Amino acid sequence: DILNFYYIKMSRKILVINGPNLNLLGTREKDKYGNISLDEIKKKCEIHCKKIGLEVEFKQSNVEGEIVNFIQETRSNNQGIIINAGGYTHTSVAILDALLAVKKPTIELHITNIYKREDFRHKSLISKAADGIICGLGVEGYIMALNGIKKIIDNEN
Repeated sequence: DILNFYYIKMSRKILVINGPNLNLLGTREKDKYGNISLDEIKKKCEIHCKKIGLEVEFKQSNVEGEIVNFIQETRSNNQGIIINAGGYTHTSVAILDALLAVKKPTIELHITNIYKREDFRHKSLISKAADGIICGLGVEGYIMALNGIKKIIDNEN
């Protein structure tokens, strides 16, 4: 009905999914990932979302099946997905299938430039489900992804 349409249109909630080992940001391989923690990234994203009229929900898991569940839950709760699938980017058909099944605007995100790293990281299985990909721009990529997903859901692209 019209009230549900209005609520969904106005809620504009984005799910940001972080995969394995991203809970260690700020302490892990600082030369690649920097000093900022995932909690600090979340706070920056929340502040930015208030400025651009989005609501953000952050989730992290080291477990592939939990990430699939997060994606499936977006069917009724979120208008878009930003996913940094970590190592699952290169291995998870299950995450790809979940992204394809929910049919939500999706941006794939990587803190590092995956094409300057080991050869196995050059292939992303989840890219097939992504409307856009951001990599190699550090944690600033999260803000860029939020701006990008907003343009997608506002039909500005």
